[in-house]
Amino acid sequence: MSRAYVYDVGGLTMGEREILEDTTRTTGRDALKKNVQAAIALSGAIRSTLGPKGLDKLLIDDDGRTLVTNDGVTVLETAKVEHPVAKMVIGASSLQDKIAKDGTTSTVILCSEMLRNAWELVVQGIHPAVIGRGFRMAEQKVIEEIEQLSLNGNKELFKKAVMSALSGKGHDSLKEIVSELSLNAVEIVSDKDEKIDRSKIKIISQTGSSIKESEVIQGLVLAKKRIASSMPKNIKNGSIMLVDGGIERRSFSSDMKLNVTTPGVLESFRVKEREMLTNQIDKLKELGIDVIACKEGIDDSVKSELAKLGIQAFRRVAKSDLDLLSKSCNATIVHDILSATEENIGTCLSSSNKTLGGLEHWVVDAVGSGATIIIRGSTVDVIGEVERCFDDSLGVVCQMYEDDRLLPGGGATYVALARLLRRYAETIPDREQLAIEAYGDALEVIVRVLAENGGMDPIGSLLSVVSKQTSENSNRFGINLYTGEVEDMVDSGVIEPLGIVRQAIIGATEAAISILRIDDVLWAKQDIAIPELPGN
Repeated sequence: MSRAYVYDVGGLTMGEREILEDTTRTTGRDALKKNVQAAIALSGAIRSTLGPKGLDKLLIDDDGRTLVTNDGVTVLETAKVEHPVAKMVIGASSLQDKIAKDGTTSTVILCSEMLRNAWELVVQGIHPAVIGRGFRMAEQKVIEEIEQLSLNGNKELFKKAVMSALSGKGHDSLKEIVSELSLNAVEIVSDKDEKIDRSKIKIISQTGSSIKESEVIQGLVLAKKRIASSMPKNIKNGSIMLVDGGIERRSFSSDMKLNVTTPGVLESFRVKEREMLTNQIDKLKELGIDVIACKEGIDDSVKSELAKLGIQAFRRVAKSDLDLLSKSCNATIVHDILSATEENIGTCLSSSNKTLGGLEHWVVDAVGSGATIIIRGSTVDVIGEVERCFDDSLGVVCQMYEDDRLLPGGGATYVALARLLRRYAETIPDREQLAIEAYGDALEVIVRVLAENGGMDPIGSLLSVVSKQTSENSNRFGINLYTGEVEDMVDSGVIEPLGIVRQAIIGATEAAISILRIDDVLWAKQDIAIPELPGN
């Protein structure tokens, strides 16, 4: 059995000294200061994108491709960020995008402001652990009280909330179209008893027409047409088979050699091939198949046979589309037609061929088929912008259908929560009181940044909102950037889902507390090898 020997030299073991020899180390307050600076710098890169008056960023990748966007998480994930703390904040923003599809910029701004205020407390002699406890207490209070500020939504309010989320991401007419289509699509796939499955909403893009011609079709739409015009164009209440293969003659690899010893061998081989195809057709007839979709090809020689049986056939269907069809029609994808059973067969309410945008498409409607959004635009760039808008709007709509509670926008909710936290802080006798107040101050940064991006006085706008909420005893007053006035946000149609605001606050808090807990940063200058220990 080998023994491990450790030598103590100058407070560090020999192993530690050798490991840290080529490592830059920052500890204590210096480490925290640099981490806070990194978070603030990251926030500074995207804070100008917040709100309906936010500005765009031009992104250029290594290949020279360009993208104009004001989506915070897109900017951050595209940029080359090396600082580990900055990556932690980006991670919080990415999680916000994954969960809520909105509020990504708010998450980063809130996190950096929390850290900025925390640093001021550290300078005053407050330990980071105390600040972390205070932040956690403030977060719990916010989560408890935020529901009291909410109102129950309906389709009209949902539409206003989606349009608010899309503010600054395109023309007003675009927001109107996108929000309406997104609501219709989610309504089709919604199930009151289950969480909405976003995968049931398929998006197809077509160039050469106006955005106003975009539409939602109930069912799954595929850019495919039946392999023969003699096949039925429309099928009602039919059975469907999905094949991870094809109905075709076997092909051989290029290096395969066929040794034919007698003239009848080749003909016998061809007879076997025809027999195999015939057996597959007979199997389809036996199972009573109305529609078949194959991942691979379907031999031209069997087209007429399939048409005589009244079967719709589609070939070279993408695996991803087969998966969607499987989920929609409750069908199991089979690898071999001959081994298929009745349990593998799915059903569809209808299977039809329709001309959309001058091209023939296959439309499948089934119990679980969902919806397809057909996005139309004049150019590829326009369509790309619209697709990004749809991605965001669908995320917001799904949030609202799962949780219909809404909050006043325009920074109203954040100011209301900050006011609440100041009252709450007065009940806390310990130093955590200061941290709770700092947390509340951080929440108000949203109003200041919104006003700043709208060309207004940030401090003056914040004070006006606070004054109006206090004098009217209402939490619904925020800043309307289109009028420049402090207004009732619900009446003005500026609303946002509760789930998005709550997740932004939670994500920002978690990232801020995690960074506050770091007191030692080690930067390796080169790959470090663990030294061999004596006795090995």
